[in-house]
Amino acid sequence: MRITEIRIRREPMALTRPYSIAYKTVSEVENCVVELAAEGGLTGYGASNPSEYVVGESLDDTLRTLTPEACAPLIGRDVRLLRPLTELIESMFPTSPGSRAALDIALHDLHAKAFGVPLGEVLGRYHDALPTSITIGIKGVADTLEEAAEYLGRGFRNLKVKLGSTPEEDLERLRKLRERFGYQFDIRVDANQAYDAVQAVQFHQESMPLRIELTEQPLPATAVAEMRQLPDAVRSSIAADESLVTPLDALLLAQGPAACGIFNIKLMKCGGIAPALRIADIARLAGIRLMWGCNDESIISIAAALHAAFACPHTRYLDLDGSLDLARDVVRGGFIIEDGMMRPAGGPGLGVEPL
Repeated sequence: MRITEIRIRREPMALTRPYSIAYKTVSEVENCVVELAAEGGLTGYGASNPSEYVVGESLDDTLRTLTPEACAPLIGRDVRLLRPLTELIESMFPTSPGSRAALDIALHDLHAKAFGVPLGEVLGRYHDALPTSITIGIKGVADTLEEAAEYLGRGFRNLKVKLGSTPEEDLERLRKLRERFGYQFDIRVDANQAYDAVQAVQFHQESMPLRIELTEQPLPATAVAEMRQLPDAVRSSIAADESLVTPLDALLLAQGPAACGIFNIKLMKCGGIAPALRIADIARLAGIRLMWGCNDESIISIAAALHAAFACPHTRYLDLDGSLDLARDVVRGGFIIEDGMMRPAGGPGLGVEPL
């Protein structure tokens, strides 16, 4: 079964709830959507929305890179030969993770459809369902509590709270959450590189009574040596995000003593499912737990991350809420969320259908 056509387009997607993080406010996004058509009438869907701040590539860069000429080596290739094709994609676009992610995801979708099974069955599924967190951006106490109450009413029991002020101000918001909701929520936080080493230790010590699950990237992405020097308890609670882009980054972070206890894998950082699973293998060898995150993404790539996450026994945390606040999408299906628990929707490939 061979690839016959590659279709690429830009899709604007407004957000129903704009949000702020440590370095920007976001009110609308765009995704690159890829369709791989094959013999027999099958189509594989891929999507990407790289973060220029993290990987140095914008969506405009992705779309400029994915020209018909650049994608031509994929035409006529047998989609059943998955690994050679993922390696070909990596060689075609070595400096463009957004391009690689969109094509890699579409290829995985098409590959599983060629065999008529969900992608999780191809990758090897270890999990049936896991809770996903839902994110509260940087905002005042009153707005934080109001949004948390909404999420509780929608059945979510895992919150991710964006930090980025001082540890004192960040801790005050978290204390108010605990005062209002007790331990109805598991709470994890994302500092988005806003702390230095002293502040990271301070935050860890003073937040212990609040039972915070984990802290994403408290130090700058390049401060791996400083992360490695943090006390064991602090390092164990850190999920590396911006410090972890490629499998090579994973190797460096995992070297003893490991700079973190958790890897936050995002398909938009590493370039798709194939490199994500290589990062996951490194983590498993090093005894590092997995968290799977996202940007503001279509259901297409969120479903892809979910299938990859469920193929790893050491996946502990999902943060796959990136499509929930989109005012529109290009597909339906992909996954089901019930009371905050997330599972694939079923169906061949990613389980998505075009709208």
